[in-house]
Amino acid sequence: MHSIWSFLLICVAVTGLADTARVRAEDGVAVPLKSPMLGHGTNFSRLDDGVITVVFDLSRGGAIAGIGKSGSSRNLVNVADEGRYIQQSYYAGRPLDRKAEGQSPKWSPWSWNPIQVGDAFGHRASILLTTNDRRTFYIKSVPMLWDMNNRPAEAEMEQWTTLLGSTIHVRNRLTCHRSTDAYGEGIGNNQELPAVYPISALSKLYSYQGTKPFQGDTVENLKVVNLSSGFWGTYDNITEHWMAFVDEQKWGMGVYNPQCVNFLAGRSGDPGHESTDNSTSYIAPVKSYALLRNSVVDYDYDLIIGTLDEIRATVYRLHDSTLRK
Repeated sequence: MHSIWSFLLICVAVTGLADTARVRAEDGVAVPLKSPMLGHGTNFSRLDDGVITVVFDLSRGGAIAGIGKSGSSRNLVNVADEGRYIQQSYYAGRPLDRKAEGQSPKWSPWSWNPIQVGDAFGHRASILLTTNDRRTFYIKSVPMLWDMNNRPAEAEMEQWTTLLGSTIHVRNRLTCHRSTDAYGEGIGNNQELPAVYPISALSKLYSYQGTKPFQGDTVENLKVVNLSSGFWGTYDNITEHWMAFVDEQKWGMGVYNPQCVNFLAGRSGDPGHESTDNSTSYIAPVKSYALLRNSVVDYDYDLIIGTLDEIRATVYRLHDSTLRK
């Protein structure tokens, strides 16, 4: 699933596409339409710069539900259940057995785990505020605790998303106000920054783990670990801070987080599948730190659509611009 410690994957079968929505860029009004690009549901907002389209599901915490070429119906994001999408996900404290309070037996014991889309039972995050000026989409929502049955987290999530050609720049923020210390304070956990689920048709994993970062050294085609092994693949020393899943033509989606040199990645199911299928790819830049009862987490990352060479060249430009600041 979306989890760092996951030993199994809950997959919700999808029998067909529900009515979805098209968004008029000039006013952000949702219009009924059947389109696989827009995932499930009827409430969406969209950014489109003529190069790529990004779709946000307002019925699921405003998470990124669709990415594709502008004008295309193909969605590069897996949306088969509430644990997929491209979304915020965090962990705090030690795992607790809360089955008596409605915790899923399949996800017990479990740490405090607010996620942007919804919980393992299918309940979804609620929206507090959203704006879309056609350049930047902003959302503020109340996340759900993944393992609990319809239990909103004592926290708010915010997300600012801006399109820059084929690059999607995202700033995420989590503001915690947990009233209980039952999970414990000061316990470090790997944080997904963020959790990214490309379609499994993007099946080849590339990155760079060498000692000459940002010098054009040869990229590496990494082994893809299947979740059936019991865990996602762990990749250390990702010295250029990015990973990408691409297709046979080396075209696909890259994830860049300059804070992270460690990543999780892998595949659940088989390669060759699309956005509503159970099979999925997965990438998460990770960093370990303790999430306290009143912590505020703020970080930026970029999603890059293009060929492997284009993805890496964009990462280099982003890295150079950061150095110049």
